Amino acid sequence: QVQLVESGGGLVQAGGSLSVSCAASGRTFSSLAMGWFRQAPGKEREFVSAITGSGLGRYYAESAKVRFTISRNNAKSTVYLQMNSLKPEDTAIYYCAARFGPLSGDYYNTHLYDYWGQGTQVTVSS
Repeated sequence: QVQLVESGGGLVQAGGSLSVSCAASGRTFSSLAMGWFRQAPGKEREFVSAITGSGLGRYYAESAKVRFTISRNNAKSTVYLQMNSLKPEDTAIYYCAARFGPLSGDYYNTHLYDYWGQGTQVTVSS
Protein backbone atom coordinates (compact mmCIF):
# COMPACT_ATOMS: atom_id res chain seq x y z
CA GLN A 1 0.00 0.00 0.00
CA VAL A 2 1.16 3.51 -0.80
CA GLN A 3 -0.02 6.70 0.84
CA LEU A 4 0.39 10.00 -0.98
CA VAL A 5 0.01 13.42 0.60
CA GLU A 6 0.19 16.59 -1.48
CA SER A 7 1.05 20.00 -0.11
CA GLY A 8 2.03 23.44 -1.30
CA GLY A 9 -1.04 24.56 -3.18
CA GLY A 10 -2.45 28.02 -2.76
CA LEU A 11 -3.39 31.28 -4.41
CA VAL A 12 -1.00 33.04 -6.75
CA GLN A 13 -1.29 35.85 -9.27
CA ALA A 14 -0.95 35.20 -12.97
CA GLY A 15 2.70 35.12 -13.96
CA GLY A 16 3.74 33.91 -10.55
CA SER A 17 5.27 30.64 -9.40
CA LEU A 18 4.23 27.87 -7.07
CA SER A 19 5.67 24.53 -6.08
CA VAL A 20 3.60 21.57 -4.99
CA SER A 21 4.98 18.49 -3.28
CA CYS A 22 3.84 14.94 -2.77
CA ALA A 23 5.20 12.81 0.05
CA ALA A 24 4.90 9.06 -0.29
CA SER A 25 5.01 6.33 2.29
CA GLY A 26 4.51 2.61 2.38
CA ARG A 27 6.85 1.33 -0.33
CA THR A 28 10.38 1.91 -1.54
CA PHE A 29 9.94 5.21 -3.24
CA SER A 30 12.47 4.60 -5.99
CA SER A 31 10.36 1.69 -7.23
CA LEU A 32 7.47 4.04 -7.92
CA ALA A 33 6.91 6.05 -11.06
CA MET A 34 5.10 9.24 -10.15
CA GLY A 35 2.71 11.49 -11.98
CA TRP A 36 0.95 14.80 -11.53
CA PHE A 37 -2.56 15.33 -12.79
CA ARG A 38 -5.02 18.17 -12.38
CA GLN A 39 -8.75 18.63 -12.48
CA ALA A 40 -10.53 21.90 -12.98
CA PRO A 41 -14.20 22.37 -12.08
CA GLY A 42 -16.45 20.70 -14.62
CA LYS A 43 -13.54 19.13 -16.47
CA GLU A 44 -11.96 15.72 -16.60
CA ARG A 45 -8.76 14.95 -14.78
CA GLU A 46 -5.83 15.62 -17.10
CA PHE A 47 -2.19 14.67 -17.20
CA VAL A 48 0.41 17.27 -16.30
CA SER A 49 3.72 15.50 -15.84
CA ALA A 50 5.34 12.19 -14.90
CA ILE A 51 8.72 10.97 -13.77
CA THR A 52 10.33 7.55 -13.65
CA GLY A 53 11.58 5.96 -10.44
CA SER A 54 15.18 6.92 -11.16
CA GLY A 55 14.21 10.43 -12.13
CA LEU A 56 15.91 10.11 -15.48
CA GLY A 57 12.71 9.99 -17.50
CA ARG A 58 10.40 13.01 -17.40
CA TYR A 59 7.26 13.63 -19.39
CA TYR A 60 5.09 16.69 -19.76
CA ALA A 61 1.78 17.69 -21.22
CA GLU A 62 2.10 20.29 -23.93
CA SER A 63 0.60 22.90 -21.62
CA ALA A 64 3.30 22.23 -19.03
CA LYS A 65 6.33 21.54 -21.18
CA VAL A 66 8.07 24.90 -20.87
CA ARG A 67 6.63 26.27 -17.64
CA PHE A 68 6.60 23.30 -15.27
CA THR A 69 9.39 21.09 -13.95
CA ILE A 70 8.90 17.74 -12.25
CA SER A 71 11.57 16.37 -9.94
CA ARG A 72 11.95 13.88 -7.14
CA ASN A 73 14.08 13.26 -4.10
CA ASN A 74 14.14 9.53 -3.44
CA ALA A 75 15.89 9.99 -0.10
CA LYS A 76 12.92 12.09 1.05
CA SER A 77 10.29 10.00 -0.77
CA THR A 78 8.95 13.17 -2.31
CA VAL A 79 8.07 14.33 -5.80
CA TYR A 80 7.79 18.00 -6.71
CA LEU A 81 6.16 20.06 -9.38
CA GLN A 82 7.60 23.53 -9.86
CA MET A 83 5.19 25.73 -11.77
CA ASN A 84 6.29 29.02 -13.30
CA SER A 85 4.52 31.65 -15.39
CA LEU A 86 1.21 30.46 -14.06
CA LYS A 87 -1.97 31.28 -15.92
CA PRO A 88 -5.58 31.41 -14.73
CA GLU A 89 -6.26 28.28 -16.78
CA ASP A 90 -3.81 26.41 -14.53
CA THR A 91 -6.35 26.72 -11.74
CA ALA A 92 -7.28 23.21 -10.62
CA ILE A 93 -6.89 20.61 -7.94
CA TYR A 94 -3.50 19.00 -8.46
CA TYR A 95 -3.18 15.31 -7.69
CA CYS A 96 -0.11 13.15 -7.47
CA ALA A 97 -0.28 9.53 -8.47
CA ALA A 98 2.00 6.51 -8.22
CA ARG A 99 2.48 3.23 -9.99
CA PHE A 100 4.85 0.36 -9.40
CA GLY A 101 7.49 -0.27 -12.02
CA PRO A 102 8.31 1.58 -15.21
CA LEU A 103 6.18 4.04 -17.11
CA SER A 104 4.73 2.74 -20.32
CA GLY A 105 3.89 4.71 -23.40
CA ASP A 106 0.53 5.72 -21.96
CA TYR A 107 2.04 7.51 -18.95
CA TYR A 108 -0.61 10.21 -19.42
CA ASN A 109 -3.45 7.79 -18.71
CA THR A 110 -5.03 7.93 -15.26
CA HIS A 111 -5.71 4.19 -15.42
CA LEU A 112 -1.98 3.48 -15.40
CA TYR A 113 -1.61 4.66 -11.81
CA ASP A 114 -2.34 2.56 -8.75
CA TYR A 115 -2.47 5.17 -5.99
CA TRP A 116 -3.67 8.75 -5.70
CA GLY A 117 -3.33 11.55 -3.22
CA GLN A 118 -6.19 13.68 -1.99
CA GLY A 119 -5.17 16.69 -4.08
CA THR A 120 -4.12 20.25 -3.38
CA GLN A 121 -5.86 23.33 -4.72
CA VAL A 122 -3.95 25.72 -6.96
CA THR A 123 -5.70 28.96 -7.82
CA VAL A 124 -4.25 31.48 -10.23
CA SER A 125 -5.88 34.90 -10.21
CA SER A 126 -5.86 37.16 -13.24
